Amino acid sequence: MMYEIMTPAEAKALGGLTLAFFGDSVYEVYVREQIVKLGTMPVDKLHKKAVQYVNAGFQSYAYDIIAEQLTEEETEIFKRGRNATGNNVPRSSNPKDYRRATGMEALFGYLYLTGQNDRIKELFEKIYTSERT
Repeated sequence: MMYEIMTPAEAKALGGLTLAFFGDSVYEVYVREQIVKLGTMPVDKLHKKAVQYVNAGFQSYAYDIIAEQLTEEETEIFKRGRNATGNNVPRSSNPKDYRRATGMEALFGYLYLTGQNDRIKELFEKIYTSERT
């Protein structure tokens, strides 16, 4: 790893939107990794496939897939992200989905920053395989 793992206390000291800011990129890397594994295709098709998974509506749905498997601590982090104040809901999203997507991103950011990559893989696999079936 090219970064210093934070303690849970250090990561929790970050705001929900900060965790979501970072977690957005973590989530997208996992999506892109799965798409690249599908094989070579034009970049526009890669992008279209990625957008199917990286949007507020799908990320809100993804929360429903994993919600029951989350620990109490993970649920707390999700809620911190979901409840963080921000007024920039894109027109293409409804506020509920956008807040839940922010919660998902905060969770992925927290797990990554605290070195819980196996847990990220486990949760992402549930999301990705559920969507494909």
